[in-house]
Amino acid sequence: MKTNIVNKTLRTLYILPLYIVMAFGFSSCNLDTFPSDELNSDLLLQDAKGAEYIMDGCYAILKDEVEFLGYASGNTYIRHYFQLSEYPADNICLSAHTTDPLYEATAYCCNDGLKNVGTPWMVAYKAIYMCNTVISTLKEDDASSKQLLGEAYFMRGLLHLHMVTLYAQPYSFGRDNLGVPLRISTSSEGIKRNSVGEVYDQIAADLRKAADLMGKSRGNAGYPCKDAALGVLSRVYLYMEKYDECIATVDEALNGAAPASKLEPTVTFPDYFKNAKTSAETLFCVAHEASDDRGQSSIGSMYLKDGIGWGEVYPSDLLMYLYERYPSDVRYTGFIMPQFSGRTGKRVYVTVPATDGSPEEPHIKARYDLIDDGAGNYSFKDGATVYNIEARKINGEGKADPSGEYVMYYVNYKGQECLCRINNDVTLRPSFTIPMVFVNKFSYQDGNPMLSSPVLCRWGEVILNRAEAYARSGQDSKALDDVNVIRDRAGIPAEGMFSTGNLHGYDNVTDVVMDERRLELAFEGHRHFDMCRTKQKMDRRYAGAQPFKIVDPTTESHIIYPIPNNEWTVSGIQQNPGY
Repeated sequence: MKTNIVNKTLRTLYILPLYIVMAFGFSSCNLDTFPSDELNSDLLLQDAKGAEYIMDGCYAILKDEVEFLGYASGNTYIRHYFQLSEYPADNICLSAHTTDPLYEATAYCCNDGLKNVGTPWMVAYKAIYMCNTVISTLKEDDASSKQLLGEAYFMRGLLHLHMVTLYAQPYSFGRDNLGVPLRISTSSEGIKRNSVGEVYDQIAADLRKAADLMGKSRGNAGYPCKDAALGVLSRVYLYMEKYDECIATVDEALNGAAPASKLEPTVTFPDYFKNAKTSAETLFCVAHEASDDRGQSSIGSMYLKDGIGWGEVYPSDLLMYLYERYPSDVRYTGFIMPQFSGRTGKRVYVTVPATDGSPEEPHIKARYDLIDDGAGNYSFKDGATVYNIEARKINGEGKADPSGEYVMYYVNYKGQECLCRINNDVTLRPSFTIPMVFVNKFSYQDGNPMLSSPVLCRWGEVILNRAEAYARSGQDSKALDDVNVIRDRAGIPAEGMFSTGNLHGYDNVTDVVMDERRLELAFEGHRHFDMCRTKQKMDRRYAGAQPFKIVDPTTESHIIYPIPNNEWTVSGIQQNPGY
């Protein structure tokens, strides 16, 4: 069913119903004749399908191109959300400067007038209004309305979560910090920034209500269900550091089932993201059809060039090192696509410092033929100078074996310590020096390299939510059990499993879990939030257009995005510090 969304200009971005679903082409639909801003509870009740139409429109608006400040092409909520939530972290390498505002997100230099800052805010609050319309209309005691009412609570909670994680400090930084406007009615009164704590409390309440009202979804994973609400709620409790509640919520969702039974099997996992819309592992996604193909404006376009696509964003060196500890890891073999040239012999890639020493100047990679003395010692020659490569053990132990397991390579290059990568010859991006390593997590639905149904919650994350909650509450054995379920599905061999007696050199179980989250959920919009909420530094000292520095979320003022200019200048709410 194709939705038609009416756009009208209003003074603020969200306080009135800018987007309401109408004109569905059904002759029996009484809503077709009414403007969107006149669609009220009484009119909804005139058509039994009214609430369903509105919720369908709520899902559609997340993927539809919308106009923001005169720009519409490729301007979608879901594209901006995944870029804003992933690109500031240390999982990705931006191979070159781009005029797309994704660069500002990657480089921590956003401003309040950018389309990728304003569009998510605008769309989220319009969708929240749509949910409030349904919530104010349907009755909980009407069995036929419960599912749709639950969907409305779910979406209201999820979108408030997106807003508070993008535009406000993490919950762990303090409940009393400025959050985002909390909109729980269709009234336009009382526009203010609620506290972070108030927003999170309401999100948790909405998701709990959604879980109580919903059962199975009314379609594919593009429609939420009870387990989707519980899955996102487990994330909320984890972010709030309510670990007992997180564990109990995951237990409720599992309902006695083994965690492994909720995961896509190892053999089909490489095809999971192609089929996310219909996979049982997916709890909620933004379902796309062939008609929703955005081509070069898709999420996948930045990660992949296959006939079409920009292919400008690659996995970071540090993430690649983590994957390559176990070359059988399906998360590496299935989703990471190095573009090998076919040239024989290993090469060494050296991150070369900027010529002026500036962390803001893009660093490059230099490529040299690897010299291997046969005894595990590596070097390379630059002109007449021979540079010896150091195999440095990480996580407290290591083996300088051919697999490179638990080893990272460094070299003292022209007086500076530089990170190295050793690999078969990988094609360099044309006109640039960055090896091309594509990612296909947002590609190949129905065989289309630019089409996917981006996943917003899946069982793999939920199990790791519980693992982290176990670890942070001192239940190490249970935490490792959950981690091992994820690793076993990923094809990690038995010797790669963890136990309390063998952490493979990690200092503690929490660090094990955080690395497993990094491996499992890479590029899915979790890493930046994970590092910021846990106050961990992000090491971005690898070649690329991103700033060459360690980012400390406790001191970096731009770890959150500015309140859009069109919002704070009209409604008068306070702008975030530093903007």
